[in-house]
Order: sequence, then structure tokens, then C-alpha cells
Amino acid sequence: MTAVLDHLAIGAPALTDGWQLFGGVLGGRWAYGGDSPGFWWGQLEFGAGPKIELLTPVGGPDAAFLERFLAARGAGPHHFNFVVDDIGEALARIRALGIEPVGVNLANPYWKEAFLHPRTAHGIVIQVAQQAGSPRVPAPRELPEPGPPASFDLIEHRVSDLAGATRLFRQALDGQLEAASDRAAELTWPGGKRIRLVREDGLPLGGALHHIRFTRGAGAFSTQDKDRAGLLAKRLGVMVDLAG
Repeated sequence: MTAVLDHLAIGAPALTDGWQLFGGVLGGRWAYGGDSPGFWWGQLEFGAGPKIELLTPVGGPDAAFLERFLAARGAGPHHFNFVVDDIGEALARIRALGIEPVGVNLANPYWKEAFLHPRTAHGIVIQVAQQAGSPRVPAPRELPEPGPPASFDLIEHRVSDLAGATRLFRQALDGQLEAASDRAAELTWPGGKRIRLVREDGLPLGGALHHIRFTRGAGAFSTQDKDRAGLLAKRLGVMVDLAG
């Protein structure tokens, strides 16, 4: 079995700020998206690194999970997604670590999924999915022309239990351990995808996403880019570091 970090999902009441930040400022190109029961989702891809997925509720009983999330904390990071080629083996690896997945749905041959609750996944929902095919729908009208290309090269996630989080991402989700100390661990996946785990005590649910980092290979981000990104990121409940 292989598992690859595919995307970071961000929930928001409306998606305009997300399109402006991740598309207009950071150069994200439309990948795919569509309607699902209770919510609409769309993904942008970058020069390297995982994709960003934006989620917004569209009403009805199936929207309750996302409406609860937004009511409790406002816009912000919702989940990590890992795409696997054998979800049965992925679930077996996860259970071998003493973690019981929730929301397991293996009925759809095109999209089989399961989730790890934030209390067992170190402060954030983790979605594990086996996918066959991708929905192809036009890009949203409000998605601006993409800015200069950037790479999404780091997710920094703070955790209370560094050893346990490292085991989960390494043993169950195929992260390659690149560096480790008693305070931090960096894990990578193919395609320039990187998570840095940093130990921090006293976190609610045992963890919290701290920031995400984007770099430009050709030229630095301007002061205007940084100011605009900071404003949009604040509205989206995520801290963005622009480097390079």
C-alpha cells in the first residue's frame, strides 16, 4: 500500500477570500471540484506540494458537519487528506496503532473514505481515501486569473505528543522521516509535500495547525503580495508564510 498527502482542506462560509488568496496571490491553478451532499468543494494545485481544497456548506442535513465546524470556530483548516491505493490495508495500519477510524464508507467504488477524529489524529481531522477518477467541472467564475506560480512547500502542525504523531504519519501514512529531534520531526511525500511536526504542550485536542508556507522559485513575494495574503489568510483562519 502507498499513501500520499494529497491536500489540506479549509472550510469557509464563502469561498471568495480563498480563491483570491490561493489563486490570485499564490498562483493556484484549478484542479477539480464539484457538489457533494451538503457542501461544495474545489481544489487548486501549485508548482509543487499538496493541493488546497476549499469547502463551503450548501444547506440541508448533510451540511451539518461543516456548519458545526464553522459555528464553533469560524473559517479555518478542516482536514488533511491522504490518498491511498488500498484503503483496507490503510485502515489495518491505523488500527494497529490503536486508532479506530470513524465515518468509514467503502460502498462507493469511485470514492472510498474513512476519517480519524482530531482527538486521535493530533488535533485535526485526517481523511483517508481511495479514489478512482476525478470529477471534471469548470472552474468557478469568481476564481481570478492565477498569479505567478508558487510552491506549497510546508505545513507546520503543532502537537502535544510528538512521538505518537510521528508514528501515525510515518507508519500508517507513509511519510518519509527527513529530520527528527526531541522537539520536531519533518516528514515528506512525493511531489514536494512536507509536514513539520513541532512539540507544544497544552494544545486543545492535542494539536493544531500552526502555519503553511509558500515559496516562489522566480522572484520574491512583493510587500503588496504579503499584505494582501495576510489580510485574506486572517479571514480564512489560517497563517500563511510567504518565503523566497
